[in-house]
Amino acid sequence: MWVCLNCHEFNSPEYENCLACHTARPQSRTGSSKGHDSDTSQMTNHILVAAVDFGTTYSGYAFSFRHEFKDNPLQIHANQAWNAGGRSLLSLKTPTCLLLNNNKEFVAFGYDAENMFSDIVMEGEQNNYYYFHRFKMNLHNNKHITNEMVLKDISGKHVLALDVFSLAIKALVMHLLDLLENRGTNVEMKDILWVLTVPAIWSDAAKQFMRNSAKKAGITENNLKIALEPEAASIHSQYLPTKKLIGTEKQGFTMTEPGTKYMVVDLGGGTADITVHKKLSNGGLEELNHATGNDCGGTSVDGHFFQILTQIVGGPLIKIFQEEDPEGYLDLFREFEVVKRTIHPSKTGKVNFSIPFVSLNEKCKTHLGETLPDVFLASPFKDDISFRGDKMKIAVELMKNIFKPSIDRIISLIQSVFDSDALVDVAQILLVGGFSECLLIQDAIKTTFPNKKVIIPEEAGLSVLKGAVLFGHRPFYIESRKMKYTYGIELKGRFDSSEHDRKRLVVVDGVEYCDKIFQKLVTINETVPVGSTINRSYGAIGTTTETDEFSFFISTDEDPQYTDEDSCSHLGTLIIPLSDPCESGRPITAMYYFGGTEIALTATEVNSGIHYEANFNLI
Repeated sequence: MWVCLNCHEFNSPEYENCLACHTARPQSRTGSSKGHDSDTSQMTNHILVAAVDFGTTYSGYAFSFRHEFKDNPLQIHANQAWNAGGRSLLSLKTPTCLLLNNNKEFVAFGYDAENMFSDIVMEGEQNNYYYFHRFKMNLHNNKHITNEMVLKDISGKHVLALDVFSLAIKALVMHLLDLLENRGTNVEMKDILWVLTVPAIWSDAAKQFMRNSAKKAGITENNLKIALEPEAASIHSQYLPTKKLIGTEKQGFTMTEPGTKYMVVDLGGGTADITVHKKLSNGGLEELNHATGNDCGGTSVDGHFFQILTQIVGGPLIKIFQEEDPEGYLDLFREFEVVKRTIHPSKTGKVNFSIPFVSLNEKCKTHLGETLPDVFLASPFKDDISFRGDKMKIAVELMKNIFKPSIDRIISLIQSVFDSDALVDVAQILLVGGFSECLLIQDAIKTTFPNKKVIIPEEAGLSVLKGAVLFGHRPFYIESRKMKYTYGIELKGRFDSSEHDRKRLVVVDGVEYCDKIFQKLVTINETVPVGSTINRSYGAIGTTTETDEFSFFISTDEDPQYTDEDSCSHLGTLIIPLSDPCESGRPITAMYYFGGTEIALTATEVNSGIHYEANFNLI
């Protein structure tokens, strides 16, 4: 089966054109319909697509049935019954918080974890539990991601990171399965295609870690897809009516018109993720610029607020406050989260929000010998911050300055993309993600780029989640992607003194070879269609070796010669068992899949005929 990119109708394999609208069947670069992210036959095996948006601050899920997608793609269901426990932050998502018992076993997730942990702290039992929040960012820019790495909970106790992530994902999975059971749908785990969202700017190792976490949570390999967050939001925008998009009133909405180029700025809790897409005549999307971004999402503003508190009362006291009163510490940042969403660019005067005054005041008197107000009066912020009861009053200008570093970084990222000659004619900016709902952010982008049309979906915070569901139904919507790196395989080749470095000479069975040659497969910034395959043939070196290795490398250079150059990094290795030597040698064929959200490799040991799928040991 294949699905038409234009009208979404299902067609039998023998038809090359859609029976409903006559649109041609999508093909990969090699002319084959085979590809890890373009395999449309997989769609027909799943009754339901469920997306899990695992966020830095908030997480949630959404789903739709195959027949619903066919009749109305936007008929997507999201859980609307998260128990906020009386908090003012009501949303279709729940906080990314995990509570474990003393045996590191699951207790609660989300609002339930927050509420239970508050009770536990009141009883003085927090040392018997593990509480994690905002732990997703441990994977951002982490060059040492391993299955053995650990995370610290709020009080500094350690748990294996893979367990923390997998238990959190499993909590969302089980919540959805319970919801489906209560509705009497009779949908089983095997009937569901799960889509897990990740930032596009993440490393391959971080994406692999999330895949491993999902598998440990009980999702099988064949029922799991990885969706890149800005891509998911871009797909969602293609289905939205104009009335659901803020910023289209005066100039009209052209994002769905063939040939239109637009920038997707996904501002989440942890990261800012930016990419550029072009709408194609067949309904698909082409990526014009590989994802770029940084850790300047909503929590970076919290970080600047934290820095101010540290300047006022000192880092040691903040640490004592966090360890001795974790509930108060969490309350402080929950209240700040509310304030972050309400500041208008034209606001003047003071911003008021509640703080755990009694607890902080006692800590100051005990450890600093002064009351909290006296400590503030001695700080550089004495003219900008004051107290009335349990309320902290902050001057609006100081509050805006807390946002400024994050806003400046976001603006700089956007400008760096527009500076490309190939993207000067991109006239529209699509703002999505929870942090994009911040009015200060919106105003700054509109002011800095007055000639660009800034468009914001009504539910900008749900764009990624709902788009991931659409991606699950149509995983080939993105037709091509720009390569973020140059990808290649490490080889030994016959040594050529006129070409190769003498220090890389190795001798195997009396034959001279050059070691660590970078055999390029695709080049950085190359446009690669989804489902593209590259075929290579190799011969194992030596007659006594029992295995051969496919060592994958990436490079930030266009044409690296050797894999040990500074621009190169090892990505992963696939080990191939070799059969006994024979007259024809020991040939290996390899097929590489590029253009999807993940890369893949199928290698065949020709003598035995055995196929090996690459499950790269990226971590």
